Amino acid sequence: MEYEKYTLMDGKLHLYRRENSRYWQCSTYLNRRNHRTSTKEESIVLAKEFAREWFMERYAEERRRKRGLPLYETLDHEAQPEGLIDRRRKVKATGPTFREAAEAFVKEATAITAGERNDRYMIQKHTHLRVHLLPFFGEKALSEINAGLIQDYRAHRATPQKDKSGEARKRPARSTLHQEMVTLRQVLKTANRKGWIQALPDMSAPYKKSGKITHRAWFSPEDYKRLYEASRERALNPKKERWRTECENLHDYILFMVNTGLRPDEALRLEYRDVAIVTDEATGERILEIEVRGKRGVGYCKSMPGAVMPFKRLQKRSGGAPTAKLFPRFQRDLFNTLLAELDLREDREGQRRTAYSLRHTYICLRLMEGADIYQIAKNCRTSVEMIENFYASHIKNTLDASAINVRKQRKKAVKDDGNDKPPTRRRRKSSLNAET
Repeated sequence: MEYEKYTLMDGKLHLYRRENSRYWQCSTYLNRRNHRTSTKEESIVLAKEFAREWFMERYAEERRRKRGLPLYETLDHEAQPEGLIDRRRKVKATGPTFREAAEAFVKEATAITAGERNDRYMIQKHTHLRVHLLPFFGEKALSEINAGLIQDYRAHRATPQKDKSGEARKRPARSTLHQEMVTLRQVLKTANRKGWIQALPDMSAPYKKSGKITHRAWFSPEDYKRLYEASRERALNPKKERWRTECENLHDYILFMVNTGLRPDEALRLEYRDVAIVTDEATGERILEIEVRGKRGVGYCKSMPGAVMPFKRLQKRSGGAPTAKLFPRFQRDLFNTLLAELDLREDREGQRRTAYSLRHTYICLRLMEGADIYQIAKNCRTSVEMIENFYASHIKNTLDASAINVRKQRKKAVKDDGNDKPPTRRRRKSSLNAET
């Protein structure tokens, strides 16, 4: 195929017309990619004029992108010559795409968080990008991502989607959508650091009301008693003899967690060398001193006396090598089966009970016994604010009835004897008058 060709702007702009076309086309190479468009002109003079202006617009966009300034899809029509308005085709925003920014974020975050964050942290980020964010934002230029597009994404996620079988999927929870917004913000911050965008768009959620503070799912004293009695019965009489060890480990796990308040991931990291049986100086009782390694770094925990016997049984059952794990794995399926049999899978508000509920039970039981909230926070490696918001708010023992039911003492009313005259004071005789 033969072309009629012209070169303009010192060889940076090419103007050509294909053999079977009546319109002239122009092309240039900027930012490691080719740009081309049709001039919609049959006259070579008008085509050259259009091509020069088109090239200058592309060049200006490239300069603005390098400086981190916002790009626009079209120029202001008021600034354009009137003859070009109808002939211009809307120009798609150029520059780095969201996919490129996401790849840069993953590469950067994986290197920086190595050894600092749990491996599941980056796995979660990968999932957010692969499943939700990239299919929606992937090929869009970063300059196109604004507050309106982000709100469109929220509306898209809130709209029930159908799976492969045609059934409607469950609407994502508020916390799930919040985590996706965090990942989106991290990608845009990466683009901002690289100078691809000047500033982050407004990501605040409209129509949002203040979040309702709800208590964490836990086991009340009655429910906890049912749970450990059922786990003890399962440990003594397993349904299959080969399951005996797993049932015994689960029973000791439940008792250990409710008497220490450890997080599930902290318990899975525990080794026998991290635990010591000591005598508490204040009470004279035998307790466990635990060196905890978790999301807050290294901390310490002092258990309730009820954690000593489960620890001894675990130590005897496994041999108690210093570097061996107390709980090599958590029997999640067996735990869920036990909850289902007792109808304890969910609490009254419909919140699912998990291994974390054992930690919440420890905190709530300590509060019910009147323990100091500051000491509980230190022992559980959390803040007083977290305990007040999510645990103490629904514990009736934290309410002091004597301080609440205070009654103001009323003054006794003076009886009305029908005499309107004010009472007169009787003059006392002075000592001088008394002597006379």
